[in-house]
Amino acid sequence: MKGFASALAVFAVLVGNPLAAREYRFSDAHLHYVDFFQESAGMQELLERMAAANIDHVMLSGIPVAKKWDESEPKRPRYYAGDDASAYWYSATDVLIAHAYKQLPAEQRRRFHPFLSGFNPNDKNADAHIRRMLELDPGLWQGIGEVFTRHDDLTALIHGDVPRANNEALARVYHLAAEYDLPVMLHANITSKRERNPLYLAEIEEPLRNHPHVRFIWAHAGTSMEIHRHQKKLDFLLPTLERMLEQYPNLYIDLSWTMLRPYLLDRQNNPDPDWVKLVSKHPTRFMLGSDVVGRFDSLGEYIEGFVPFLDALPEAVAHQVARDNFLAILPRKVRSKLPE
Repeated sequence: MKGFASALAVFAVLVGNPLAAREYRFSDAHLHYVDFFQESAGMQELLERMAAANIDHVMLSGIPVAKKWDESEPKRPRYYAGDDASAYWYSATDVLIAHAYKQLPAEQRRRFHPFLSGFNPNDKNADAHIRRMLELDPGLWQGIGEVFTRHDDLTALIHGDVPRANNEALARVYHLAAEYDLPVMLHANITSKRERNPLYLAEIEEPLRNHPHVRFIWAHAGTSMEIHRHQKKLDFLLPTLERMLEQYPNLYIDLSWTMLRPYLLDRQNNPDPDWVKLVSKHPTRFMLGSDVVGRFDSLGEYIEGFVPFLDALPEAVAHQVARDNFLAILPRKVRSKLPE
């Protein structure tokens, strides 16, 4: 019987013992509390979904634009791409985030990390508006973003010129971020739907180079589902990130849902060894995000979808990516008060 037990133990190691499976605690580094109509399923729903998915911390942000229900449309759209009506910059999104945060008891607030996003990134008054918001609620805001710059079809729907991550208005915002020790999450597509090259890469590299004291989180590494619909997979993405992570120590990558496939995992849930190698080489520079928008029923599914990739990483690295890396880029004053 003892020999049989020993053989069984060896077999369990070889096939993967479920009892020895890793258990992860998570931070969601990319979550929108409201949708494109500035509506939300609510904080209670979010808390319940976080508990079910072992999510300890959440980046809490609004949506910097609101989708218009146009007079010519007989039915209210459900998403920004639901019809051709425009979208417009909506600063009150931050009021909604602050209100939701303030309703939480003190012990729960420590789990939520509000990012300020409600400003027009083409407006050189944006930094003055952000400063006013920071002064109105000292210590509440822990980051800036998600800042929408190039963003597929949404860019064409927003009133005004196309925002660029390297414009003068945002340079003023980055200086303010450095002053307040705030990380900045940028949505800046690396290319268009058609161009099979890093067409817009200079727009993200310039601020990385010119603002070395700002911690930039690149939302899903410049990818998007709309790009993937047309191009499937960007073959240049991995070598581009390899170079950029070496060159810019202030660059952090949000591995939210558009990165899971076709990059981190194949259709059989097998981890890509080249991406495993990249994340392992830069263990502090990657974080997970769900990128859910106002509804939280899929929160656990998105976050848990990364587990096969995490399991392929060295265990210490996997726990950093799953939870700790997001917390490490928050302002120093926030980090010093986080519970162990």
